[in-house]
Amino acid sequence: MEVIAVDPTDSASVLAAFGALGVLVVIFAESGLLVVGFFLPGDTLLFPAGVLCAGSAQQVPRLQLWQVLLCAAVGAVAGGQVGFLIGRHGGRALLARSSSRRLRQAAARAERLLARYGHGKALVIGRFVPMLRTVLHPAAGALGVPTRTFTVWQVVGGLLWSQSLVLAGYTLGSSVPHVEDYLLPLVALVVVLSLLPLLAEARRTHGTRRARDRSRRDRSRSAPP
Repeated sequence: MEVIAVDPTDSASVLAAFGALGVLVVIFAESGLLVVGFFLPGDTLLFPAGVLCAGSAQQVPRLQLWQVLLCAAVGAVAGGQVGFLIGRHGGRALLARSSSRRLRQAAARAERLLARYGHGKALVIGRFVPMLRTVLHPAAGALGVPTRTFTVWQVVGGLLWSQSLVLAGYTLGSSVPHVEDYLLPLVALVVVLSLLPLLAEARRTHGTRRARDRSRRDRSRSAPP
């Protein structure tokens, strides 16, 4: 019997071993299973999967587009809903027991996003931010976001995110010959682009902190002795 070794954090390994079914399972976990999903690929799985759905005159598609789109949609929506239920029934306690500093920081960012933009906008925007989307749905459950509001907007965000990335990969694969030979650089580019919102938020937070500290110093200097 042949044993296939699969690295769940490697998109190429998942797609080679399980195809569209691997997309469903990994996206489900990455969309809301705290701790486990935090380390799984999301953007870097959907985009290459779309590329592999594109065929050419010399090669048939390695994956079927409709299967990948369906599995991505089911995984994103079902994973987000399960993440919400985890948060509603003990998500804060689970985060408190976690030793991952990155996980706790992402949870804090999720709470700030929900407070700043409101439930609907935050749930859609958060889908496109890696690491944040894994804790966003449990955070929404722990913070008491109404179930109906959460469900509507997480479905909208999940479908926009999953379908757009698969279709972007498919479009590129259909228009550029042999683009699958450059999947690693493309995945690296997707990672960089997906991290831009995090970098922008970090810069904005740093600027706000500096302005607050400067204001505090100015008040202390102007205060009467």
